[in-house]
Amino acid sequence: MSGTELARDIVQRASEKAAEYTSRTGRKPCLATVIVGDDPASVTYVRMKQNRCRKAGLDSVHVALPASTTTEELVARIRALSDDPAVHGILLQHPVPGHIDERSAFEAIVPHKDVDGVTTHSFAAMSFGHNEFVSCTPGGIVRLLDAYDVEIAGKHAVVIGRSPILGKPAAMLLLARDATVTICHSKTAGLAEIVRTADIIVAAVGRPRLVRGGWIKPGAVVVDAGYNEGNVGDVDFEAAAHAGLITPVPGGVGPTTIAVLLEQTVDAATRQPDA
Repeated sequence: MSGTELARDIVQRASEKAAEYTSRTGRKPCLATVIVGDDPASVTYVRMKQNRCRKAGLDSVHVALPASTTTEELVARIRALSDDPAVHGILLQHPVPGHIDERSAFEAIVPHKDVDGVTTHSFAAMSFGHNEFVSCTPGGIVRLLDAYDVEIAGKHAVVIGRSPILGKPAAMLLLARDATVTICHSKTAGLAEIVRTADIIVAAVGRPRLVRGGWIKPGAVVVDAGYNEGNVGDVDFEAAAHAGLITPVPGGVGPTTIAVLLEQTVDAATRQPDA
């Protein structure tokens, strides 16, 4: 399952909607990206998002903070962006340095600008099926399953990973589509046996090639949301040829994540009172 073509379609529609918004208001939808420190992978990822914004007709404001930034300083900067009417969406690049309370920083983003779906408000709204912003990677995963006509209702989905911005929201979105969902994690006993029962597998634990080919039953749909050093996912891709469908790393989930982020930024702009 390639996410490249789907992402292109999502971005194209978002770009058209952004152009209509700009024509009507004289302003472009604006995404603010915030990064703390100079982790090379994070810096590259943020730069990619900025480039995609420009190509889609969005403005991008970048806030780069030193690794020594405190939680209080980060929260203050995010609150300032939350109060800025020229900014429609806010993205805090994950992860932040270990001394920062990441959850406090996420919660400083006002819900109507939480285009990355990271606040507790967005998680609760998404879990209850309200029309709010979804976590971008899980949202992209469901869009990818739909694009490939994967039947979700009634299927057993196993999500490996319980992070608040990937594993947990992925489980909630699949549950909302009537899947029977099992959430596994690093302390799950008998992980291989549980995965072997899955019709849909979402690997999102951040451990290279954790999911072995022998864990996957023939015909299962495998979504690899992991990204590890050396362009390696959480699934042993070469050993999973018997899967019905599988996402590559890179080129699978990644493109749809950014596409959903841009789409939700445009939606955030159009929902503003002055839109």
